[in-house]
Amino acid sequence: MTQDNTPFEGTDADDIQIDLGPHEETDLDDFDIDLGFGETVTASDDDVLANLAGGDEEEDQAEAEASADAAAAEEAVLEELRQRLRSQPGDWYVVHTYSGMENRVKQNLDSRVKTLGMEEFIFESIVPTEDVVEIRNGAKKTVTRTVLPGYVLVRMDMNDESWGAVRHTPSVTGFVAHANAPVPLSLEEVEKMLAPAVLAKAVAATAGPSQRKKKIEVADFAVGDNVMVVQGPFAGVHASITEINANNQRIKALVEILGRETPVDLTFSQVQKD
Repeated sequence: MTQDNTPFEGTDADDIQIDLGPHEETDLDDFDIDLGFGETVTASDDDVLANLAGGDEEEDQAEAEASADAAAAEEAVLEELRQRLRSQPGDWYVVHTYSGMENRVKQNLDSRVKTLGMEEFIFESIVPTEDVVEIRNGAKKTVTRTVLPGYVLVRMDMNDESWGAVRHTPSVTGFVAHANAPVPLSLEEVEKMLAPAVLAKAVAATAGPSQRKKKIEVADFAVGDNVMVVQGPFAGVHASITEINANNQRIKALVEILGRETPVDLTFSQVQKD
């Protein structure tokens, strides 16, 4: 048999087409590829800010609760004081003395009451005190001060004998009186005078930190004082104090600039007394 290698007549190689079956166009968006990372969550800016603010809100809430607890404890102590004052015999009177002699007068009066046998009419004498934070030379120190310098409280039944026993105590100069008649204090007035010492004692008894803010006093300066500015842009200029902020240890003062008084804000360390 003879093999015929003659090409097909009239057939061009470019005309040959291979049919691979029907072709369908596929959109890449139709493919779902699962990489196993789970669901992706995108946090919004609001979510982030909310999470950050959450911590502050919790701290504020804790502080508010602590403050509320302290206020409730303080009110309980004051209510106990009120009940005690209402149940005690006698009235409260204010006795004049020399400033700085309050404790000495109390000691002398207590001794006279026993010596004269006046316990039935004179029941108690108190020098009201309070703890304050004193700022001196830039340093803070807690000190005990008298609430009413130059005065002593006395609980007593007023009659000629008890009046004489108190009035003739050394360093006593008289009673707080109206038309020469001693005037008793109201219980509200007594509570206000005794409360600082009572609350301080209650806090000390609990051995816990006090939530009650202590009064702050500045020993170095007073409103109206003339001072010299020693630091800052106004160094070397004289100033007159118009306001004192003891908590922040700052003062407001008037300085003369170009012939005019100008208010400035200064720290305690920037000034010293003339």
